[in-house]
Amino acid sequence: MPQFEYQVKTHTGKQLKGKLTATDKSIAMEELRKRGLTVFSLVERKTTILSMEIYIGNPVKTIHFIIYCRQFATLMRAGVSIVDATRILAEQTESKPLRKALLDVNSSLLRGTAFSQAIQDHKKIFPPLFVSMIRAGEETGDLEGTLERLAVYFEKQHTTTEKIKSALTYPITVGVMAIAAVVYLLWAIVPQFVSMFESMDAELPAITKMVLALSKSIQGQWYIWLLVIILLITAYQFAKRTERGAYALDYAKLKIPVFGKLNQKGSIAQFTRTFSSLYASSVPILQSLAIVEEVAGNRVIGGYIRKASDSLRQGKPLSEPLKKAWVFPPLVTQMIAIGEETGALDQMLSKVADFYEMDVENTVDRLKSLLEPLLIAFLAGVVGIIVAAIMLPMFSLYSNM
Repeated sequence: MPQFEYQVKTHTGKQLKGKLTATDKSIAMEELRKRGLTVFSLVERKTTILSMEIYIGNPVKTIHFIIYCRQFATLMRAGVSIVDATRILAEQTESKPLRKALLDVNSSLLRGTAFSQAIQDHKKIFPPLFVSMIRAGEETGDLEGTLERLAVYFEKQHTTTEKIKSALTYPITVGVMAIAAVVYLLWAIVPQFVSMFESMDAELPAITKMVLALSKSIQGQWYIWLLVIILLITAYQFAKRTERGAYALDYAKLKIPVFGKLNQKGSIAQFTRTFSSLYASSVPILQSLAIVEEVAGNRVIGGYIRKASDSLRQGKPLSEPLKKAWVFPPLVTQMIAIGEETGALDQMLSKVADFYEMDVENTVDRLKSLLEPLLIAFLAGVVGIIVAAIMLPMFSLYSNM
């Protein structure tokens, strides 16, 4: 979307310069006049490769999107129109990608485009769940309530995700430190004792021989180790890009000791929270399941959700295929079955989400308290083995003197 550079004067006589994003010059001129500004100059800024902004992954941070949803709901509750609310939020947000998208959405709204249609053109900024719930909110006339539910959803999703990340960060950090310490000892410290061990007319312990061989390999064949690491990283990235490989990785995430259960609970919390929010916003159930499958965060769980959707199309209960899926505990399937029978599926899903979000939080707290001493002991043990490999021959030498 083109950018325009402008020179204007405020009602107090102050002259200003700035930039504005709009679909065309007339929309940009209308936007400036709507702000009560007298326009002296409005020139389209030419787009170059250097001026283009390229975003990798999700360009908007979750916290910025949560703030946007909260502020949008507040403005709607205060009686502010969607057009004015979008313009105000575009000016206030700290996220540049979100600001650009909102300015474009504002231009579309001024041309009479529906809000749900305007945001659909910015798929990298507004996820499918947001678009579907907004469209349902427009149809039911409850856009304010929909925005509140979206803010709650993204807040809870963000909290759960951060909890799982915090649980994984500590062991990864300690693991990297352990590898770095081992490489340093084998590269810089152990070689200093090689000549001394060679001058000793004694049989070296097996652990010492192993450490010396490893040290020699790292020093003399470091390029092979580097190549192996690069190949492993490349293989992992390639596997993530293939359907079969990504499925296998997601399956491993659910089966890995200790953290597998945590990942499973986190995915179930995300599935039930998303499904509950969509269903409560009157999004059609089959459309809701299609969105939930995409945002489940795990292809194994997404596959079972797809089977449940196919079963529902055949007129069978939603809970029936889920009962056969090992990833869903009986609590989840029983609550879904009760929700289907009583017509309160969104409430049952919300209760399940609350339970698993709390369970994730408690599990993370327990893991942190248990893993900290274990990982410290592991790091000390790894370094201790190398130190012992060096010291044992020296003790043997001194005892023979």
